[in-house]
Amino acid sequence: MRFQEKLHEYSKSEIWEEYCGFLTLGMDEFMSIQKRLLEEQMALWVPSQLGQRILRGKTPKTIDEFRSMVPLTTYEDYAPLLLSKQTKTLPAEPVIWVQTTWEGGIRPTKVAPYTKGMLDTFQHNVISCLILAASKEKGEFEVNVGDHMLYALAPLPYVTGLLPLLLNNEIDIEFLPPVKEAASMSFKERNVLGFKLGMKKGIEYFFGLGSVLYYVSQSLVSLTGSGSKKSVGEKLKAISPRMALRLLAAKRRCRKEHRDLLPKDLFNLRCFMCAGTDNRSYKADLERMWGIRPIELFAGTEPTCIGCETWSREGVYFFPDACFYEFIPENEMNRSLEDPNYEPRTVLWNEVQAGEIYELVLTVFKGGAFARYRVGDVFRCTGIGSAQEGNEIPRFEYIDRVADTIDIAGFTRITENSIKQAIELSRLPIEAWTAKKEFTDGDRPYLHLYVELQRESLINSAVSIRILQEQLGIYFRYLDQDYEDLKKILGIDPLKITMIKCGTFAAYEKKYGSPIRRMNPESCDINDLVQCHLSDRVENGGAPGDWI
Repeated sequence: MRFQEKLHEYSKSEIWEEYCGFLTLGMDEFMSIQKRLLEEQMALWVPSQLGQRILRGKTPKTIDEFRSMVPLTTYEDYAPLLLSKQTKTLPAEPVIWVQTTWEGGIRPTKVAPYTKGMLDTFQHNVISCLILAASKEKGEFEVNVGDHMLYALAPLPYVTGLLPLLLNNEIDIEFLPPVKEAASMSFKERNVLGFKLGMKKGIEYFFGLGSVLYYVSQSLVSLTGSGSKKSVGEKLKAISPRMALRLLAAKRRCRKEHRDLLPKDLFNLRCFMCAGTDNRSYKADLERMWGIRPIELFAGTEPTCIGCETWSREGVYFFPDACFYEFIPENEMNRSLEDPNYEPRTVLWNEVQAGEIYELVLTVFKGGAFARYRVGDVFRCTGIGSAQEGNEIPRFEYIDRVADTIDIAGFTRITENSIKQAIELSRLPIEAWTAKKEFTDGDRPYLHLYVELQRESLINSAVSIRILQEQLGIYFRYLDQDYEDLKKILGIDPLKITMIKCGTFAAYEKKYGSPIRRMNPESCDINDLVQCHLSDRVENGGAPGDWI
């Protein structure tokens, strides 16, 4: 039975229990589901060629043996089999392959196989997200057949392209523009047509990356600009009478209140969902524009859809049936960054502590390829148990990618190797560098590169910065088809370069006993580096023209 049939056949409380009942599971009940599904996955994964490649002949029989015998894995462990799509080596037959960015021009693409069981679970959990996003309290939600969703998602083969397919298997929701048309359109074309259709039919649902939602929302405002009387008249003819009246009333109200027209003046959005990185940078602006705060869900190419916030927006709750969850505590995570050969210990879902930070480790259920996989995302446990939601389980806040990766607004995945390659392409005589993800005063993310030129270099520093920015611009454009769109979405140039005096990095290492970390050093370490830059003790420090 499709979800839309259940809306007519069952009560809201029955539907809520089926799709959102996991929220009130006890700790033991949740872990019982986790362990049962992991045992089923072990029976598929362990004897597979992929599993044996990683296990090297070992055969774990219990969950404890599985956790001790299977090492923590990264995509490099799977790449030889997955990139060549050797399906016979996998635990189960894939139905579809999805892809995402891996490491720019060095290793541009990762692919992941999805089995029928994975897709079934994904579909069920997407409906759970839809219900939770459309709810204002426990058990109360409004989802209707024929509602309209503004299309702001990347099409297949990206994982977000699965959402329209899976939703339409369950309920007749109209995507604006239609998915088949949207797949062949540019990003801008989709926005313009989606808005035009929305002005005729209305918009009840909106889902996408937080940064993309922000950009699209700004675009909607610009598309309703006042213009000449003739252009306004043409706009009114192109929309439904109901929306025309709403637009005229909204314009009058905005003139009275001396403010710009906002999407909330035109649309009664009921379901607002965001995913990806840096959502905290956009949520307040999105709430101001739409009159509703988006709820955050967590999904990815390798893990599928694994968690969602609720009406209270207190944090993401993980679904018990998507993956087996392990967590690397922050001190273990940092130790593994310092020593790549160190195997960090993990704790289970029922062992996390409120307030602590963890790197997520996943074993995908239902014939998935990934086992004890370091997906590269960091969460904080915001609490265990909620009086408002009537549960006793952990919830989490997404923080960012792991420290050795810089992700800007969900568009980039920059690593040390990526930056090295860009610097080599630039042919600039750079002696040392470090890169950190930072935020503007307006809370917009950007990549801050601190560089020191070789002493013998006679290159003018301003020219050096310009050339380096151009080369890194090439890198960004390689990852994303339109670098200019990325700059518009962020509201800033996503790259800032600071040149520092010759000898600064060496002075830092001498003073603190080790070199500064290349990727995302702590803010206090950046401050110490700047102090070394400013210090007169830097031997033979460069002239003022050597830095900015």
